[in-house]
Amino acid sequence: MKHWLTAREIAAEKLPDMPETESAMIRLADREAWNSHPTYARKRQGRGGGMEYHYRILPTLAQVAYVQKHMTIGAEPVARPIETDAPIATGRAGEERDARLAIVAAFELFERGLRINRQGCIAVFCDKYDMGSIKVEDWVKARIPAVGRRTLWRWLSVKRQGRTEALAVDRSKARAGTGVLETANDGKVRSRILGLIAHAPQLSADAVRTQVRADFGEFLKVYSSGVEKHVVVPSLRTFQLFLVKLKEEHKVELLKLTNPDQFRSHMAPSGRGMYSDITAPNELWQIDASPVDALCTDGRHSVYVCLDLATRRLLVYISKTPRASAVGMLIRKAILAWGVPKVIKTDNGSDFKAQETTRLFAALGIEPDVSDAYSPAQKGHVERAIKTYQHSFVSLLPGYVGHSVADRKAIEDRKAFAQRLGQDTAEAFNVQYTAAKFQELSDRWCLDKYEHREHEGLGKRTPFQVAAASDTTIRVVEERALDVLLMPAVGRNGRRKTTKFGIEIDHHYYSSGALDAGKEVFVRMDPNDAGRAHVFTLDQATYLGEAICPELAGIHPQTWQRARKEMNAQLTKQKVDPIKAEIKEIISGPALIEKALEVAARDIPNVVVLPKREEQHSTPQIAAALDVGREASSAPLPEGAADLHAQILADLSPKAPGGNVAPIRKAATPAQKFHRWKEIKARIDAGEPVSVEEAHWAGSYENSVEFKTQKTLHDDFGDQAPVLLT
Repeated sequence: MKHWLTAREIAAEKLPDMPETESAMIRLADREAWNSHPTYARKRQGRGGGMEYHYRILPTLAQVAYVQKHMTIGAEPVARPIETDAPIATGRAGEERDARLAIVAAFELFERGLRINRQGCIAVFCDKYDMGSIKVEDWVKARIPAVGRRTLWRWLSVKRQGRTEALAVDRSKARAGTGVLETANDGKVRSRILGLIAHAPQLSADAVRTQVRADFGEFLKVYSSGVEKHVVVPSLRTFQLFLVKLKEEHKVELLKLTNPDQFRSHMAPSGRGMYSDITAPNELWQIDASPVDALCTDGRHSVYVCLDLATRRLLVYISKTPRASAVGMLIRKAILAWGVPKVIKTDNGSDFKAQETTRLFAALGIEPDVSDAYSPAQKGHVERAIKTYQHSFVSLLPGYVGHSVADRKAIEDRKAFAQRLGQDTAEAFNVQYTAAKFQELSDRWCLDKYEHREHEGLGKRTPFQVAAASDTTIRVVEERALDVLLMPAVGRNGRRKTTKFGIEIDHHYYSSGALDAGKEVFVRMDPNDAGRAHVFTLDQATYLGEAICPELAGIHPQTWQRARKEMNAQLTKQKVDPIKAEIKEIISGPALIEKALEVAARDIPNVVVLPKREEQHSTPQIAAALDVGREASSAPLPEGAADLHAQILADLSPKAPGGNVAPIRKAATPAQKFHRWKEIKARIDAGEPVSVEEAHWAGSYENSVEFKTQKTLHDDFGDQAPVLLT
């Protein structure tokens, strides 16, 4: 593979994110100042002169593309160190060793110069090797068809230790990893079991076996001598032994997945010695916060901790809730005690990244150094100090609640159930101290106890001894200046524009004779006087004077805020009370649905629906149904009933027309039918005899639309009901 290329040759490779013309390539080299690089740029020897560049000067993606295009694994013999104590392998084992060494050598060439860490290089190299993107000699590919990341890590470690003969393994004799559970279903069974114990470590071997049967069936697919076979799911004992082996083999990965905190404490790469160059006090501080594992009389607080890395001195500040103002008070306390630091390392919490904190660091000339997200190890010293504070100091306090849920439960269980019954949290945990007392005891512990403990990182010296022995000049700031810098800025960024009325803050105007209208300024509020503001230039480098609000001057801000809340509550009450009165009246009246139905009834048009033409419908079944209950019709009629019935029929029959008058109507009118029904109904109510025909007619008439219409008219108008013609 050619290592040195001219601009034309680089352009001809058509690498990703690289120019494809010689002129564009030359311009890129000029912009990136490649020609001034002493290692990767040189004068071209030969006709035409010019410059040529080592391919390692290319961007990472272009380097990877060039290497996988031109590098061939196994094309050149690999130098192997001779191990005098170990026998030199020959035959198939020797070929396996040489193939692995060729891959290791190719990887070392591949990663050289790449701008990514080794883990990333291994991931890229293995993926490209497995996909066939890297050229490999046939004899190497035949021996090593695929390379795993963990495998390559192991090979690199073996070569670094000089034990290259350990790579000489005859695959034909290596039976490890050929069991049913290892190889079944192309390794999917093994992967599933590993996922199960990572997801639910509490699963027993029997439960894992059950899950395998549910996912893969009663038979597993395995290969023996290249022939596919189906075997029964192994016994419970086989699963038990396999789980022990798998957990041991993958204990690091399983611990990282199941207990990240323990993994970080015991197995994650440590940064021990990474700050060994920090030797002067105030060169680097680390600050962090954590909930305190003890209760105060007004609840649980947070502790903000500041650690000077060079001396391991410690200061703490107790705050009710995490906030940027607590960070400012911690910095003020540490500066007054130790001086101004050069760099402060924090995490990326909102209280450490707030504008108020950033503004304070800038005003004091402190360089902030923010850790990466979810990377507590980057500020491990202060993390360790917080743990020491919690375990050595907080655990001795009344009100201690434990460092974990399990600890807290154990403390609760020490009391008998009868003693705990009816107690609140403060009583259960013997809470005694206020936050002020808590702060006082914390300060005493830091100064009298922690600073006089020997530290291994300080060479068995105490923080007090290291700080006392240092001759570094301490940068100090007057307390009054710190107090001003910690005053709250107005609004979100402290910027205000002056007008002819002054500076508007919360609907009040603060005026000063030294301020010109139309000027943009930076404003801080006096924490002890709501009517006083301090005005600076935008860069806060020049103090412009005080601005006073006459109606608020001399009032403490908290008093003013309480007054504002009371005033606002009173105004709101005046607006809300009439609405509440209306709501009360609505609730005390009829239900809303009743009033809605009443309005709907009023919206119905005042129209009487005329009766529809009817005809009697009958079937044999209907006729038979009507015969039910008519047995009484065969009973003898009362005396005189027959004559009365004949008389009624004569009265109801149409009279013969007299003279030359033509009858208007032959059939009875609706009004006549209704009056007839009324007469029959009155006789029935009075207990007078009624014929079967009359009762039958009255019953049928009651079910007709005509009756309902006449009944409605009669109920509305009485005897003055209008006569409707049909």
